[in-house]
Amino acid sequence: MSGYLGGYATLGLLLLVGAGVFVAAFTANRLLGPRRSAERADVTSPKYETYECGLDPVGGDWAQAQIRYYVYAYLYALFAVESVFLFPWAVVFDTPGYGGATVVEMAIFVAVLFLGILYAWRKNILRWT
Repeated sequence: MSGYLGGYATLGLLLLVGAGVFVAAFTANRLLGPRRSAERADVTSPKYETYECGLDPVGGDWAQAQIRYYVYAYLYALFAVESVFLFPWAVVFDTPGYGGATVVEMAIFVAVLFLGILYAWRKNILRWT
């Protein structure tokens, strides 16, 4: 598979194999999985209760999480994604003629990141407890 269309043939073969694995997994689930009839199902039976590490479930099925955990996750995702932009900058920085411009652009980018961290720190978002 070489030549101009060789890469496309490899990609097409990979997509076909992936789709085949997907179909095979769902077919195996349908054939081998347990079945229960809707009219015979006794939903109040202990068999259908939630299993929690060998303990009986306590309370309802609704649990609230504090918003600060979502803020931590959001800040992590934000700064992790933005830090990925440092790698292309490192490649362009070495290119002749782009040194000064890329340093200024990266200084602005890092300043915006720093302002975001400073804002989160001033609002006491980064305090865990």
